[in-house]
Amino acid sequence: MVAKYFFKAFSLVGETQERERVLVHFSNRYFYCNPDTIASQDGVHCLTCAMMLLNTDLHGHNIGKKMTCQEFIANLQGVDEGGDFSKDLLKALYNSIKNEKLEWAVDDEEKKKSSSEGTDEKANGTHPKTISRIGSTTNPFLDIPHDPNAAVYKSGFLARKIHADMDGKKTPRGKRGWKTFYAVLKGTVLYLQKDEYKPEKALSEEDLKNAVSVHHALASRATDYEKKPNVLKLKTADWRVLLFQAQSPEEMQGWINKINCVAAVFSAPPFPAAIGSQKKFSRPLLPATTTKLSQEEQLKSHESKLRQITTELAEHRSYPPDKKVKAKEVDEYKLKDHYLEFEKTRYEMYVRLLKEGGLELLSSSGGGGAAGLKKSHSSPSLNPDASPVTAKVKRNVSERKDHRPETPSIKQKVT
Repeated sequence: MVAKYFFKAFSLVGETQERERVLVHFSNRYFYCNPDTIASQDGVHCLTCAMMLLNTDLHGHNIGKKMTCQEFIANLQGVDEGGDFSKDLLKALYNSIKNEKLEWAVDDEEKKKSSSEGTDEKANGTHPKTISRIGSTTNPFLDIPHDPNAAVYKSGFLARKIHADMDGKKTPRGKRGWKTFYAVLKGTVLYLQKDEYKPEKALSEEDLKNAVSVHHALASRATDYEKKPNVLKLKTADWRVLLFQAQSPEEMQGWINKINCVAAVFSAPPFPAAIGSQKKFSRPLLPATTTKLSQEEQLKSHESKLRQITTELAEHRSYPPDKKVKAKEVDEYKLKDHYLEFEKTRYEMYVRLLKEGGLELLSSSGGGGAAGLKKSHSSPSLNPDASPVTAKVKRNVSERKDHRPETPSIKQKVT
């Protein structure tokens, strides 16, 4: 498989635009050399990206059901110049990646950086960090950079409940329980550790596995969850949904403010929509890299995206599916509606926060008890041994609302 050799030979690091150009160049060259295999260079590009995402799904740390061969084939219907790729080709690619994950080339500078960090830590008597990127080796476009020198914006004890896995898939029952962590919002990553944060202590592999990137995320009060008080809901870029319980309403609001502010200030512009004629709706990829735009440019970018999403949502709702259409088409309509509504809410929040100050809000100590840009990470007002407050309420089923939108029956009217 040519793509495997390509991934091993070329390092896909650096700016999003740079990596995209490398992929486009590969797609053009492959199509030039193999004009009879795939219908167009756009088809090669789509299939290459699909392989990277499949590798992430099959070999990443995401919890839940892995993508099947049938799902992989269905996701690529209609992308090869309006036609379908050969099923034999897709089956061969799926089995190849399933049996042996893709290996990524490492940039020389990245090697030197990792080597020098390890040397410095050995000299200081600390344990060298073996992992420099969260979720590495599965997809370099979606890896979360682990920056040990990033600023700490807030820290404290939080209880976490995994509500939905990647793509909004319902989390299996045995993995939904509450667990208490010492949370540290450092850079664009929310680290969840078993012990209180210490700057000199290296993060364990388990800490990195539990870490959550807040790029392109949205935090809000979990108004539809009534079993516990002071619960906030975090929806991530890959549509995972996590619930966090804070010690007080002020702490909950502080976490919401800081997480949303970090996302608004540092989230890089999204990738362009997938190339090709797709019958099935799919969300665009949201890069984990930090934006290079100034605050003024970032605000303009968010405002432009908000206008685009608002227009698209209005157009989408002006053409609801007919009552006679297949259930699958109703599913697609509801999923896209859910996506556009969430994106509109997210960008409205980002625009408001940047207009209110952005970076200045992050460096302040306000925002509902939120910590500012400081290097002391303990919080004397919190008792690490205290369990989060619980409240007895009646059984509540509304917490299920934030999965993929429920599909109405064909007889129901979609508005």
